[in-house]
Amino acid sequence: MENTVVKIDNLVKRYGDLIALDHFSLDINQGEIFGLLGPNGSGKTTTINCLLSLLSFDKGNISIFGKKMTPVSYDIKKEIGIIMQNVAVFEELTVYENIDYFCGLYVKDKEKRKQYVEDAISFVELEEFRRFYPKKLSGGLLRRLNIACGIAHKPKLIILDEPTVAVDPQSRNKILEGICELNRQGATIIYTSHYMEEVEQICTRIAIMDKGKKIAEGTKDELKRMIRNTETINIEILGLSDQICSEIAGLPHVYDVQYDDERLTVYCSGGKHNLIRILDLLQKHELSFGRVFSELPTLNDVFLEITGKALRDKEA
Repeated sequence: MENTVVKIDNLVKRYGDLIALDHFSLDINQGEIFGLLGPNGSGKTTTINCLLSLLSFDKGNISIFGKKMTPVSYDIKKEIGIIMQNVAVFEELTVYENIDYFCGLYVKDKEKRKQYVEDAISFVELEEFRRFYPKKLSGGLLRRLNIACGIAHKPKLIILDEPTVAVDPQSRNKILEGICELNRQGATIIYTSHYMEEVEQICTRIAIMDKGKKIAEGTKDELKRMIRNTETINIEILGLSDQICSEIAGLPHVYDVQYDDERLTVYCSGGKHNLIRILDLLQKHELSFGRVFSELPTLNDVFLEITGKALRDKEA
């Protein structure tokens, strides 16, 4: 049986007449990389702040490592690492000094701390930059420094809120690889991002929030099975008539057909031979076509269908 690291039960948080969290519940098990997704104003940031006891709440309970979380639960807090989307380091300290400072908040033994700092520097591959000041670092290196400061004390639970915002693809890949390695080393991870491909790549389980409620939860494959769309077929074709579009719409498992800018898009629900049926129909009418490709649903498709909202804009 898996051990529950985080248990949020029936959480309610109000700001005046606004209900930010509406009887929100969530269990996160040991060893998971848990994705927490939601559009602007869904309650993700409020959830994290309540989880850390940075915010009080009106109703509900939060326990971490089997203990009730309170503002003075320092024994729990020392086992948590936080990496927020806004880089939080000291400009007047070097890379080494920044990591040493944040590690020192948790680890008082000097020899042990020294080793932990070296481990963190090595982990984020900043050996060449240990004497650099933050203003001399690129955006990607600065993000890696931010991560090192949050994980140097070797926490058991790590919360990453948008850690790859505004970084180049190479740095993003380094960060994602590092998150997976932290997980392999035993850390349980809570991960929020507006980049669906990241969540799909690394998260073992995912919850989608909207208006303070959990509206879906499961693995990426379980979430994909919740929506109507199972396959999207795209065909480049010239001069397609409304009559042919209607015939395609009448095929088994087809629930929507769009033709725009010389591209036919067919949305299917279920079925194993949808593409073959469509191509057979086009050939029957002796229509020539160009590129053909079929797409399985993505996590972004799940999110859009469940919430009706895009996720790319950052949460305020």
